[in-house]
Amino acid sequence: MLEIKDIHVNIESVQVLRGMTLTVETGGMTGLVGRNGAGKTSLMRSVMGHLQVRSGSIHFNGQDLTQIPPEARAGLGIGYMPEDRGLVPELTVEENILIPLWVSKTLNIQDRLAFVYSVLPELQPMADRRALLLSGGQQKLVALARAMAVGTKLLLLDEPFEGVAPALSMRLSDVIASLRGGDLSVLISQSDLNHSSSLVNQEVVIERGANHVHA
Repeated sequence: MLEIKDIHVNIESVQVLRGMTLTVETGGMTGLVGRNGAGKTSLMRSVMGHLQVRSGSIHFNGQDLTQIPPEARAGLGIGYMPEDRGLVPELTVEENILIPLWVSKTLNIQDRLAFVYSVLPELQPMADRRALLLSGGQQKLVALARAMAVGTKLLLLDEPFEGVAPALSMRLSDVIASLRGGDLSVLISQSDLNHSSSLVNQEVVIERGANHVHA
């Protein structure tokens, strides 16, 4: 489903990825584990087209993602949950969920919204509430819902459990676990595997922008 081979990425003059390689199988869940600053977010942003790949390749469903504009990712079925949630504070919960659906030409908005609310029913009563009025944990759920709305084939979840209360962390784990069993592939990044060791079927350790090699 997702094949990243030997990618090198710079942010300005700083090399953030140096030959990172990773594969997420169709229907598989891969844990990307590394300390803060190891390059986890840079890897996800490279897949989303927010960072330019200097060398190496990223293939999704056989397509070369480096040749596809960033705004076309949603249309390919890729959903992204950034670590900082990335919600628009003035928009409502539902409007935030709909943002990537508005740019997708293939997905049925009502169908995807119904799916999201079926998996995260606690969001429906707050559909008309502005995002800035939500707690940090609630914002995490909305960010996950937005990724799920368009992520029909691949979900990129950047530190979904970071800074979240234990009860909500368990809820997030349950929701992510419920997505297993189909063709949906998931890449979850975190600083340790405490939360998702039971979720993932493989883990990849990233260290200083490259694959960690056991000595």
